[in-house]
Amino acid sequence: MLGFLKQPVVVTAEINVNLVALTVMGLVNRLWALSYPRAVVFDEVYYGQFVSLYMKRIFFVDDSGPPFGHMLLAFGGYLGGFDGNFLWNRIGAEYNMNVPIWSLRLLPALTGALCVPLAYQILVELHFSHCAAFGAALLILFENSLITQSRLMLLESVLIFFILLAILSYLKFYNLQKCSPFTAGWWFWLLLTGVACSCAVGVKYMGLFTYMLLLAIAGVHSWHLIGDQTLSNVSVLCHLLARGLALVVVPVAMYLFFFYVHLTLLYRSGPHDQIMTSAFQASLEGGLARITHGQPLEVAYGSQITLRNVLGKPMPCWLHSHKSTYPIRYENGRGSSHQQQVTCYPFKDVNNWWIVKDPGMQQLVVSNPPRPVRHGHIVQLVHGITTRYLNTHDVAAPLSPHSQEISCYIDYNISMPAQNLWRVTIPLLQEIVNRELDTDVWKTILSEVRFVHVNTSAVLKLSGASLPEWGYRQLEIIGEKLSKGYHQSMLWNVEEHRYGKSQEQKEREVELHSPTQADISKNLSFMARFTELQWKILTLKNEDTEHKYSSSPLDWITMDTNIAYWFHPISGAQIHLIGNVLTWASANVATLVYVCLFLWYLLRRRRKICDIPEDAWRLWVSAGGLCVGGWAVNYLPFFMMEKTLFLYHYLPALTFQILLIPVVLQHLTDHLCRYPGHPTGCSAVLISGDEGSEMMGFIVPAAALTSGTLHYVPSVVTLPCLPEGHGENYSVNACTEPGKVNCSPV
Repeated sequence: MLGFLKQPVVVTAEINVNLVALTVMGLVNRLWALSYPRAVVFDEVYYGQFVSLYMKRIFFVDDSGPPFGHMLLAFGGYLGGFDGNFLWNRIGAEYNMNVPIWSLRLLPALTGALCVPLAYQILVELHFSHCAAFGAALLILFENSLITQSRLMLLESVLIFFILLAILSYLKFYNLQKCSPFTAGWWFWLLLTGVACSCAVGVKYMGLFTYMLLLAIAGVHSWHLIGDQTLSNVSVLCHLLARGLALVVVPVAMYLFFFYVHLTLLYRSGPHDQIMTSAFQASLEGGLARITHGQPLEVAYGSQITLRNVLGKPMPCWLHSHKSTYPIRYENGRGSSHQQQVTCYPFKDVNNWWIVKDPGMQQLVVSNPPRPVRHGHIVQLVHGITTRYLNTHDVAAPLSPHSQEISCYIDYNISMPAQNLWRVTIPLLQEIVNRELDTDVWKTILSEVRFVHVNTSAVLKLSGASLPEWGYRQLEIIGEKLSKGYHQSMLWNVEEHRYGKSQEQKEREVELHSPTQADISKNLSFMARFTELQWKILTLKNEDTEHKYSSSPLDWITMDTNIAYWFHPISGAQIHLIGNVLTWASANVATLVYVCLFLWYLLRRRRKICDIPEDAWRLWVSAGGLCVGGWAVNYLPFFMMEKTLFLYHYLPALTFQILLIPVVLQHLTDHLCRYPGHPTGCSAVLISGDEGSEMMGFIVPAAALTSGTLHYVPSVVTLPCLPEGHGENYSVNACTEPGKVNCSPV
């Protein structure tokens, strides 16, 4: 039973010395003196703010992309014991001892170092020589733009790492597909491809370009798989389902997981949550949640409310009125109603309070039990401080003459009666704009409602235009005729809410100034918060201003630009992001050579002329599709982007170009740079005469062919390669039968 103990346990391992050496060199190259300089370098001032907010659990929105990259940087700060207390306000500011700068820069440096062995393995998996793979890795290792970017608290090296990991994983999966599908290794590399793609997209949306490229390549391979007659229908279906699971379902699930962790960590209110809806703000600790905690859920007749516009642009604002009136005549000569102004005010103020009144009753308090307002009910909105009714009529708005003016009605005893009835509608009721909808009741925070004027069918809307001095630069509110669609500028939600108890105006004013207190609290689900945050990230646009070091995509390929990252005021030491001239020029030449050769081969193959063997052609196409395709999808989209661009945006595309350099060099040496005596060179010999004619004494170079029978082509004979070490010369003796030529040693 214990006989196996009689023999020693032997473990055999194969170690790729090239891979180990490249990994060690990469780590030394990226980690050496990582804490220098101990000062804020360029975009560290930007990412450092987010790291501090993570450490303090304060919510933020970054319109540049998803949160996974920020979380990785914050994880480095967490490992170093960073508490978030540092003022990231200027480039060049010295880090104090509280900031673990080595830990904050560690993850970008590690991922930058691992890009070196990944480049080596990618070319090996593409079936290029180890020499070519080693050359590609060295080019990545010593490219100074990649070194600079990976030694700082920036995200480009992290993005490139996940891009290369996704490429390598898919290549390993594809190579295993040929011999051992559905094995543990096959599943591992397929799933890792999906995980790496989701991580790349989660770091920056630029990762989406490579993800789309891999999906396209996988789609082509799947199409070929469908046509494979050796596979059963069930087997093909299993292959397609496996790819769908790993390359679509897993990345989507991972992407959602990134946001789940992000929203779980950032549970406190902060300066960025003002751009979110009231419901989202109320789900955060502090801020609006502190004000609205325990508010009544259902809006009833007699409720005292503040109404926030859902659009939030150009800034968050609340429906507001004050005692000032519209001027009798505007600057352009048009007349107004001279009624009390109604605006949208971007600050919390007592004049933002309104009372929901039942048109059929005089009381301004909530009855017992409360009578909730429902979808389709008609209400009057009474301004809490001035007690005037929200009104509109056929008078042009001050800045939007094609829309109606919104005012609070003043009775001037003229032929302009009040028109102050509004129908409350909850748009897309069946699609749950009212997020936790189980009835059609108007709800605090959760419901997004429209107010449709009963007399004119105009909708209460924020135009976004700023009024002149007479309107205190507040935002214009208009009545727009009912049209198809529901723009967010027409939607309003109740943010603060209390049940009114005071019928007398003086008591009611005291009540309006007091904080809200009641008995119901609601939180949004994760999917509702994710959807809103994702929409804000995609649509929120900061004002892009021309930067001193911004550049255009055309400047990148010519390396006609650089970025000054840091300057030491005393020693004069500087850090610049600039590429290696030789590498960038070689990459551009390699791309041009590849495209020209590809088109040349393609045209000649169309004419049934094959300059290179079929295996070499397939390798040339697959390597180019990956390298040139990766360069194109990571570079060309920037020509269509309306944003401030910098040189570092080009680095993912450059990485694919660098991988192409040894691919082109090996192809040239293997197939185009042949000469007599080359051990693996192939040759062609021109012959004259017709089929069956005698051709004695025609000498062929020794390196050209082997003894054997060759296919005859009129005027041209293509000869096979001579085995290594073969030294004889061969002659074409005679055509012994139609279509054949015999060769024998001289």
